[in-house]
Amino acid sequence: MYSKSMMEPHWTVRFLGPLLWLLAASACGHDLGTAQGTVEEFVDQHYVRIDIAKAKQYAVGLALEKLNEETRLTAGQAIDASTHQPKVNYKILEKREGDNRASFLYEGTIQSDDGTSFTREWLIAARKEGNRWRVSNFTESD
Repeated sequence: MYSKSMMEPHWTVRFLGPLLWLLAASACGHDLGTAQGTVEEFVDQHYVRIDIAKAKQYAVGLALEKLNEETRLTAGQAIDASTHQPKVNYKILEKREGDNRASFLYEGTIQSDDGTSFTREWLIAARKEGNRWRVSNFTESD
């Protein structure tokens, strides 16, 4: 015969199981099946992580041309673990979504190590190509 304590899950299993599930779900990132999810993944790669190569994965047309130009202009300037990168946060200000085209306006706050910060607005256009959304253009303003 089994005791009651052997039949019930230990408190750690009851607590950690849901916690691990939440962590796994949050690590999945943006929903790349949506315009907003694709655009926010682009923003994360381009503005937050400063990884132009990864940002290119979500870009087409003029956006891709702009990223290629940024790559050319920053050639020879390594961004690695030793590079001090600013802390970047952003929020959506406006969105317009259609069946095949969408645009999103974000406000980004950039904070440097010395405590100074400034804001920029990023207007990002996306279009649907086949069954995938891609960033087709982006502009930055003060």
